[in-house]
Amino acid sequence: MQAPDRLAAPTRQDPAGGTAAQLTADRTTESAPSARLRPRHLTMIALGGIIGASLFVGSGSVIRTVGPAALFSYAIGGALVVLVMRMLGEMSTNRPVVGSFMEYARDGLGNWAGFTIGWLYWYFWVGVVAFEAVVVGRIFHEWFPSVPDWTFALAGMLVFTFTNLMSLRSFGETEFWLASIKVTTIVVFLGVGTLYVLGVIPGSTGSISNITDHGFMPHGWTAVFNGVAVVIFSYFGTEIVTMAAAESDQPAKGVAKATNTVVWRILLFYVGSVAILLMVVPWDELPAKVSPFAFAFGRFGLPGAEQVMNAVVLTAALSVLNSGLYSGSRMLFALSRHGYAPRWVEDRNRAGVPWKAILLSTVVGYVAIAANYVAPKDVFDFIMNSAGCVALFVYAFVAVTQWRLRNRMSAQERAGLTLKMWLHPWLNAVVLAAVGLIVVLMAFDPDAAPQVWLSLGALALLLAVYPFVRRRATARATRDGGAAVGGTADGDAAHDGEPSPSAAQLT
Repeated sequence: MQAPDRLAAPTRQDPAGGTAAQLTADRTTESAPSARLRPRHLTMIALGGIIGASLFVGSGSVIRTVGPAALFSYAIGGALVVLVMRMLGEMSTNRPVVGSFMEYARDGLGNWAGFTIGWLYWYFWVGVVAFEAVVVGRIFHEWFPSVPDWTFALAGMLVFTFTNLMSLRSFGETEFWLASIKVTTIVVFLGVGTLYVLGVIPGSTGSISNITDHGFMPHGWTAVFNGVAVVIFSYFGTEIVTMAAAESDQPAKGVAKATNTVVWRILLFYVGSVAILLMVVPWDELPAKVSPFAFAFGRFGLPGAEQVMNAVVLTAALSVLNSGLYSGSRMLFALSRHGYAPRWVEDRNRAGVPWKAILLSTVVGYVAIAANYVAPKDVFDFIMNSAGCVALFVYAFVAVTQWRLRNRMSAQERAGLTLKMWLHPWLNAVVLAAVGLIVVLMAFDPDAAPQVWLSLGALALLLAVYPFVRRRATARATRDGGAAVGGTADGDAAHDGEPSPSAAQLT
């Protein structure tokens, strides 16, 4: 018996009697069951995917800007992510697929939606991978100042390119251990911080009253909502588990578990750790150039706290670099299946890894790294800003897609859902309104406005390019003797009733 192939092309009957999967069989390699992700990989990807350098370092900036009311910013942003993950969880448990929300947007809204959000998502992660590589270079340069930081950035890219190329399991194992370090750091901080606040640790100056004694909301509700616009991007990455689950032994179970636990993960890791931080150190005493967690660990009496946290931030950056290469390459692979990307992107090695998709993603990353050192305030900033609102675009597409797909279901299909979105469709409307509010707030913020306009420009460009891509995809499918994969000559309406494959169908 042949091993199941979870990355195979969609199975569709063509006029000649063949299928799209058969037409591409000579360009794919089946992955063995032993190469798939295990439940422990998915668990740690779900746990660690929400913890990044934005928490260890960026939280200090949010707290100094908003004050202790940053707790509200993190809670409101976290609630929005919980709702989006619940919607995505409903769709993913019903039909796990590698392309995740790109495939669902394509089914629910049309080919144009899948093409647009898929390419935006890929572009976002390419930029993030380059950014994290630069962070890795800077941290190593602090430890080894005689070596140029670009050397370490390049080395980081090469190492994790190789890790992703080796096998799916090597990605999973690497992410498991990197995420374990992040999760352990947060758990230790929460435990020791609680003891410090309770006065168990000698010399403690922590107190619950530190949250309110120095002014709880010094800059009002406007600052709180502006803080939401900042912290919402800290949570982006939680959706990766829905993509990884499609390449696991139990995809639906993995997605359901990750979705059901996202509430306590956000409350514990973000809201909880920020609350402990505010109790340990009054918000107006946090230094600007030191990680707030490093400063807090210093209060606990940890020797070399700043260097220890630098090491943790390094693992966080490496983790994002690793998972970014994974998610970007899988999205590119999914785009290619429908004719939205070059056909050769679908090629995989003997381990079943889409190696060309990985290399294409890293090539752009290398260019971005080079741009950072040649013109750091021009090309690199443009790349990051033009993808700055992708998280919000993804959330909006997920909300509308789940709304549309649920409405299409029969009563029997709805009853068969193992995971359901709460208060459908009212909470969908809440998410869309919140996304709209955040975009408006960003547009009126001088620092964030470039992200809004450049991201909207990237969105407009993709919408303008789509008709040409659709015609090319149709022509490609016609040459293969099959129905159009990426669109039809009759337009997106012809896509209705032609869903993307489920994980079960892919096996």
